[in-house]
Order: sequence, then C-alpha cells, then structure tokens
Amino acid sequence: MAATPRKQPTQARSKATVTAVLDATARVLVLEGYAKTTTNHVAKVAGVSVGSLYQYFPNKEALVMAVAERHAQAMVALLAETMSDLGDQPIRVAVRTYVDAVVAAHLIDPALHHALVMLVLQIGLEQFREIDEAALALIEVYLDERRDQILPKDRKTAAWVLMTTVESLIHMAAIERHELLRSGRLNEEICAVILRYLGVES
Repeated sequence: MAATPRKQPTQARSKATVTAVLDATARVLVLEGYAKTTTNHVAKVAGVSVGSLYQYFPNKEALVMAVAERHAQAMVALLAETMSDLGDQPIRVAVRTYVDAVVAAHLIDPALHHALVMLVLQIGLEQFREIDEAALALIEVYLDERRDQILPKDRKTAAWVLMTTVESLIHMAAIERHELLRSGRLNEEICAVILRYLGVES
C-alpha cells in the first residue's frame, strides 16, 4: 500500500486541514496504538470528513509516516540549532551540550515519541534514520577536529559508538524510566560514560 501523501497542501485552508489531521493522528496513535488507529477515527478527532483526509493521505500508513517525519524534523532542527556552535567549545562542554540537546529533542512530545519508538521496534520507520545520520556527521567532524585530545583513533567508529550509546540510553529511558529524562540525573551519567570513553577528565 502507498505510504506517501497524495498531494501537498498549498492554500492556507488546506494546510490547516493537514495540520489538524496530523495532530489528530498523533493523538490517536498515542491513545490507541498503531493497530487500533484508523482513518475514520482520525478524521473524527480532526473534525474533518474522511473524504478530506483521503485527499491528502491514501491510508493509515501514510498518516503515520507523515507524523513520524514531522516529529523527526522537529528533533533534527533542535539538535542542529543546539549543536551549531559547538565547534569552539571544550570537549566537556560539547558533550554536555550534545547530551542535553538529545534529551530535549526526546522531550518535544514524549508520549508521541514513545509511541513512535514502539512502532520503530515493530515495523521500522525510515524517518528516524535522518536523526541518526545528522547526529553522526556532527559528532564525527567534532571528534576529528580534536583527534589529539581523545583516546579513540578510529573517529568514525567512535562517533557511531557515542551516538548509539546516547540514543540507546535515552530511548530506553523514554520507554521505561521517563522520570530520568526530566530530572537531569541521566544526563550526568551519560556524560560521565562518554568522557571516560574519550579519555577526557570530567
């Protein structure tokens, strides 16, 4: 089944309709889960007709993919904005800034992120590769510029290890220990792990 939108909205009214539909999809996905999410239910929550929904999205899969893409883009934008000034920062400061940014990105819409993480585990969502690729590129460049200050010699592998460590711990916290994301305790521990791996004093 096609999982891409039928057409893109161009008028203000059509853009508002698509936004309402995507917002409704996110709410239904969080409350009902993927299996119970239907286009009829989404249309009802959005306050639009099913026909209006189908003008832009051919099926449930396209709705969920669009919600995932929107969420991923918001996370990437936050990461990019936060990390754009890391070039001149000491390693300790850069590590903390990066960890804080990833945690903040996961707190944009925690309930939706939890639902999407569970969906990734079930069916996979290509949209979330964009986040990983963006983070990986930023980390690799930063490590390469500081190759004389860190222990790992293979910066490409080190960047992947660091990104995967941070993402895995935060994802699991989002699923099982959500209170850690808001307390700041997890941030401290992740930073300690990374700095020890890099051979930098905390």
